[in-house]
Amino acid sequence: MTLAVQALAAQHDDLSDARRAMIDSQLRVSGINQDWVLAAVARAPREDFVPVEARASAYIDRSIPLGKGRAMPAPLVQAMLLAEAAPQADDTVLVIAETGYLAALVEGRAQSVETVDAAGALSLQAKSAYSLVLIDGAVEVLPQSVIDAVDENGRVVCGLAERGVTRLAVARKSGGAAALVARADVGMPVLAEFAAPKTWSF
Repeated sequence: MTLAVQALAAQHDDLSDARRAMIDSQLRVSGINQDWVLAAVARAPREDFVPVEARASAYIDRSIPLGKGRAMPAPLVQAMLLAEAAPQADDTVLVIAETGYLAALVEGRAQSVETVDAAGALSLQAKSAYSLVLIDGAVEVLPQSVIDAVDENGRVVCGLAERGVTRLAVARKSGGAAALVARADVGMPVLAEFAAPKTWSF
């Protein structure tokens, strides 16, 4: 085994330890104890979805900058999104994210999983195609393109940004509309594409 391969193997082992430590010290102590969520997090190498220079910080309890104003939510936030969504075997899932990590957590739990970034979500053409939409960050408003892409009675799980506070939130589509209801305060990156329209005041 060459020194380079040994170094890579050592780094992989170190990050596996960091993943286990994150599960025990961040997720379990925060109430994330569903076996299927913990198993999904344990098998998905989060370090593969962050910039190379951030690999060593992949499991810290904070968001990871991705460049160009983007950020990947902290591990606990993504575990909370997954637990709240609780994807089922017959779900057709759309993940709106800047990385493939959240989709990797859903893989194997649903009938199908597709991914699009936040900018791409604004131009979705699908009508009533998904039973579950997971947004990897906080929104001020749900764009109509996303609402249109959700089946009637389908659900959206994301963060909701209101007056500088972000919360885990859920919406269920009914009568063609979907209103987000806050569940719990949790800090997460706000997606600029889903900002509320600016209003003028005098």
